Amino acid sequence: MRAVISLFILLLAINFCIGVDRSKFKTCEQAAFCKRHRNQEKPTNYIVDAASVKANETGLQATLKSEINNLKLELVLLKDNVVRILLDEAGTPLRPRFQPLIALNGTPVHERVTAAESNPESASFVTPTGFKIILNFNPFRIDVFNSKKELVVSVNSKNLLKFEHFREKGADAGDDGFWEENFGGHKDSKPFGSSSVGLDVSFIGFKFLYGLPEHADTFALKSTTNSEPYRLYNLDVFEYELNNGMSLYGAVPYVIANNPTQSIGAFWLNAAETWVDIASSTADKGVLASIVDKFKASKDVPQMDAHFISESGLAELYLILGPKPYDIFRQYASLTGVYPLPPLFSVAYHQCRWNYNDEDDVAMVNEGFDKHDIPMDALWLDIEHTDSKKYFTWDPVKFSNPQKMIDGLSSKGRKLITISDPHIKKDDNYPVYKEAKDQGYYVKNVDGNDFEGHCWPGASLYLDYMNPEVRNYWASRYHFDKYIGTDKNLHVWNDMNEPSVFSGPEVTMNKDARHFADKKVRPFILTRSFFAGSQRVAAVWTGDNTADWDHLRISIPMMLSLSVAGIPHVGADVGGFFKNVDEQLLVRWYQMGAFSPFFRAHAHIDCKRREPWLFSDTAINAIRNAIRKRYSFLPYWYTLFYEHTKTGLPIIRPLWSEFPEDEQCYDEEREFLIGNGLLVRPIAEPDVTQVSLYLPGRRQVPFMLMQH
Repeated sequence: MRAVISLFILLLAINFCIGVDRSKFKTCEQAAFCKRHRNQEKPTNYIVDAASVKANETGLQATLKSEINNLKLELVLLKDNVVRILLDEAGTPLRPRFQPLIALNGTPVHERVTAAESNPESASFVTPTGFKIILNFNPFRIDVFNSKKELVVSVNSKNLLKFEHFREKGADAGDDGFWEENFGGHKDSKPFGSSSVGLDVSFIGFKFLYGLPEHADTFALKSTTNSEPYRLYNLDVFEYELNNGMSLYGAVPYVIANNPTQSIGAFWLNAAETWVDIASSTADKGVLASIVDKFKASKDVPQMDAHFISESGLAELYLILGPKPYDIFRQYASLTGVYPLPPLFSVAYHQCRWNYNDEDDVAMVNEGFDKHDIPMDALWLDIEHTDSKKYFTWDPVKFSNPQKMIDGLSSKGRKLITISDPHIKKDDNYPVYKEAKDQGYYVKNVDGNDFEGHCWPGASLYLDYMNPEVRNYWASRYHFDKYIGTDKNLHVWNDMNEPSVFSGPEVTMNKDARHFADKKVRPFILTRSFFAGSQRVAAVWTGDNTADWDHLRISIPMMLSLSVAGIPHVGADVGGFFKNVDEQLLVRWYQMGAFSPFFRAHAHIDCKRREPWLFSDTAINAIRNAIRKRYSFLPYWYTLFYEHTKTGLPIIRPLWSEFPEDEQCYDEEREFLIGNGLLVRPIAEPDVTQVSLYLPGRRQVPFMLMQH
């Protein structure tokens, strides 16, 4: 708790988008593996073979048995109060499973356990911080007690562990989607059958869970008992809906539980399509009742449950034990990495649209900001700047002298940022296409030929970025001698990288496509799609939002969810990407955007121009003041970015991160903190001139009250 908090109250006087075609995207019932896990009729009843248990300096190893298959378990203590649970097929599997180790910030460091014990029913060890980890044998369950001897986490208490193993297709192969699925006219073949995995995690003593970005939904995760699970599968969802768990552009399978005395994180390291069921209950309704009753007088203990269901991969779970919010931020950052200190311009204001017409248009916008005395540090060019959607090229007529254009921006201290999407136009006269084809760098179809899809250029191929050689090749295309007309003042925008395939199933790539399985300059990269660990290389924005008040409101919980999941440099397109924006909404969005980590205005090609000086004098003044306010706080913003590199703390934070003892903060998503010193309460409703707000804490005193 901080003795004094500066409250920056944004009194911003300031329709629900239903544009998505749901028929293009699966429900859990339409994803065979999700349906099987969610509707399994009886538990798998894995038990630990007591004779197989082996203790070592950093944890336990054991074999799990069931009627279906056997699994090998590794239960390991990692540095800084993190426990790793890994389940894989026992013996010699038919084929190896994919492990997305690139999400981790190097190999996790093991830590020595203390007080290891075993008996015929369980084995256990204690962490240096006093947490006790118990492996129960029959049925298999892992319980975690904190230093106060309170049960805080239980893994597989619902007995939902399910592990479908690879196998040869036999005569008894059913038709439940285990071997093959069809959706939207596309076939997904599985020559070795389904390899899905599922595991449940219960958080005892908690009423709220957070995380699982990216969804256009509330900050506190909602129960999915009577609805669809949250889906994690990177997709380009056109005009996405609000207030539901549909997939969006990125996925971080990480949840945080928080109460006044304990914070816990659970990171499910699996990059396959994943569905997560969330449930709210009390601990007296399940197998944990008798355990909880030993330590608590009341049996009515709140409990939150998360059931992770993934299409393939390993069951790999990291329990991040806190015990305080600052601790879990640090621990998760140690595991997956931090966002490196960015260049200062990237924290300032950015101007973008699809698209600025030509070099004269860029020069006009560049001069316009000076003429109207509005700060701006970066101007962006979308896909139309290229020669026929061929990235790393320039339109020979509209952008014939890119170096002169960049110099014009640089002379005023500004940068240029250009887009480069992952689809490569199929054109033998395009060097990037031809070189990649000759080197065999493209993703393959199941038949071994290059996968071909449809995107902005038309027929397109997709580089296989799982191959390190391909990644090096792509990076080399940014060299000044390859990307002609550029210099150090050009930076990178990575879009459509789910990947978006207009002709593919669910607007993405076929699942049976085959993949390969010294920093002195601070670069800036923006990405739309992401996974855990993406924060080590890129900032993230919330994608193609819409110019309405609901999208303005939802941007706050979306940014908070990303922030607590380790991705700090986040923002939403100011003004909304789709549709024309009215003046009042645009002003309010600028005023909120000025207090978002990533601050960029952007608009669709069919939208009216939105440069600030195209609006009324009142609006121009309000927008100018909002942007100037951002610049006046740049030293504070940059200090927070530096702090993040050292501690993993988010830039913008939920109120409960600073006031964990104040339970009224737990479902608050209208307000947020910037660092520990500014409280922001935007207004995201039309025709409002004043708002009520909640001032958290007990002994804090407002030091500075301002309205904007």
